[in-house]
Amino acid sequence: MNRTTLSLLAGTAALAAVTGFAELSAPATTSAHTAEAAAQLPVERSTLLCPAPSLSDIADTSYTSFTPVTKGTTSDGKAGLQAATEKSADGTGSSGGGKKKAAKPVLTPKTPGTPATGDTSGADGPAYVGTAEGKYAPGWTVQETTEVAAGTGRGLQGVNCTAADTDFWFPGASTAASRTDYVHLTNPDDSAAVVDVELYGKDGQLKSSVGEGITVPPHASEPVLLSTLTDERQTDLTVHVSVRSGRVGASVQALDDKTGGDWLAASADPSGSLVLPGIPKDATDVRLIAFTTGDNDADLKVRLASPDGTITPAGNETLHVKAGMTTATDLGDVTRGEAGSLILTPSDQSVPVVAALRVTRGKGSNQETAYIPATAPVGTRATSADNSGKGTTLSLTAPTATAQVKVTASAGSGGGTAVSKTFTIKSGTTQNVAAPVPSGLKGTYALTVETVSGGPAYGARTLAATEGGVPGFTIQTLPDDRGTVAVPEADQDVAVLQK
Repeated sequence: MNRTTLSLLAGTAALAAVTGFAELSAPATTSAHTAEAAAQLPVERSTLLCPAPSLSDIADTSYTSFTPVTKGTTSDGKAGLQAATEKSADGTGSSGGGKKKAAKPVLTPKTPGTPATGDTSGADGPAYVGTAEGKYAPGWTVQETTEVAAGTGRGLQGVNCTAADTDFWFPGASTAASRTDYVHLTNPDDSAAVVDVELYGKDGQLKSSVGEGITVPPHASEPVLLSTLTDERQTDLTVHVSVRSGRVGASVQALDDKTGGDWLAASADPSGSLVLPGIPKDATDVRLIAFTTGDNDADLKVRLASPDGTITPAGNETLHVKAGMTTATDLGDVTRGEAGSLILTPSDQSVPVVAALRVTRGKGSNQETAYIPATAPVGTRATSADNSGKGTTLSLTAPTATAQVKVTASAGSGGGTAVSKTFTIKSGTTQNVAAPVPSGLKGTYALTVETVSGGPAYGARTLAATEGGVPGFTIQTLPDDRGTVAVPEADQDVAVLQK
């Protein structure tokens, strides 16, 4: 394969993996020939979108950027986070919907394998549009972590900055009187995006025309308060974000007056079977919220993968989810002091479902909440950024088959040496593993999880920071980072098809 052809294929692969607007297509061949011909190459460009962090004047937000070391990357590249254009009171972009004059970046990424950090404070933190190219692109991860000392949503809030897409499901949102929930929409492109936001409650879709045709200007972010879309106040809602034109990044910020709050990431693609990993062992209450995206009811088996195997929670053996209606059930302190992950499988026919868990730690006035959406497997590799030596818990589960998993702790942002450790997760179990910590650690570090054999394996990272007796915590799941993509060999005719 000559250099020109390789460059074209790698660029096309990067486009297919990152934007979702292109795909690789080859002439009909046998599956065996295709498997032999495909090669895994690093993506060459990644885009991540970070929502505006907080409305609180006493919020402190940190950003951590990390790219794992990937074989086959180029020797050069660049990465950075640029503030999205903020909207003015009349609803137009502050510079006509275009980009602002380049400001000082919130952080400057370091060499792959070493995290870089930056921070903001107060309520004026913007949304960010991030782009990584060359050696920084494969597996690029940016974590946004916010500490709010008091008030609505007080505690620790965390979210992985997301890739742009056109369809998102968020079971677990609310318009209850005690809740202030926003869906944040961020547009990375040069043209406006048009978005519909639909709300589904216990009796079906909530009537609202306000959520139709929301325009998100180019290089801008739009926070939408859910309670302004409907007059109905419901404890459990499923939010559906669908994009008519363009693409956006989407996350839900779920804030409570009494029990803190956190970011709710989108559920994995609708599926008949779902895994929700990493329930803290000291969770005092776990609430399951589920929704069917099709036209049929779903009957689900509910199981808990514990350190000793899979068990059925007493009194919550099954869950019936009516089509088009959000269903929620309290599981209480389902983990009973042990690590756990929830596994949902069909009782009868498979019906596409999305789901999330609302997890509470603490009691009385010292409660804090976080969310665990259904997630995809770790796959080849997944990364968790912004870890501390004492506040990090890594949870791994292998619901169907024993998996061997390699965990690497990167160098610290201020110094330290990377170290790796391999774990065996038995079939049907969840383990809070003793994740390695860089020797001589200074600053924050990243954890990279790789599936060595068996599986599939699923993972989640809990970051805790208890202050003033309030158990602040946030949970991020660990889906595959899509840092590499399969590319056909040169003897196959390759075409880029615009969707």
